[in-house]
Amino acid sequence: MANERRTEPRVTDDAISLKIKVGGFDTITHTLNISASGVYCKLDREMPLMSRVKLMLVVPGGRGADEAAKQIEVSGVVVREHPVIIDGQIKHHDVAIFFDGLPQRDKETISQYVKNRLS
Repeated sequence: MANERRTEPRVTDDAISLKIKVGGFDTITHTLNISASGVYCKLDREMPLMSRVKLMLVVPGGRGADEAAKQIEVSGVVVREHPVIIDGQIKHHDVAIFFDGLPQRDKETISQYVKNRLS
């Protein structure tokens, strides 16, 4: 069994809207999974490894009625990318993005969201 290198728990979740900007490319998608260290998402184009991107995520509020969704802006780096091929055609690309310089308060927001989803 391979050693788990992740330091943050993650949760499979497609409820978080995600806007990605890199160069002249700008798209809106959603997460496939998320942790306080990064996101895994589906894109309609290839994203080269080590590409620096700007992200904006909208993390749903907590379980309380007064907890509003939070918008988080952060830079990131593409650390994994692969095409998803169905019937011989590339349907989309699955892309893993590592957060670079996520402020502590935003890290705590994502960590709490993940913890709530796991419980």
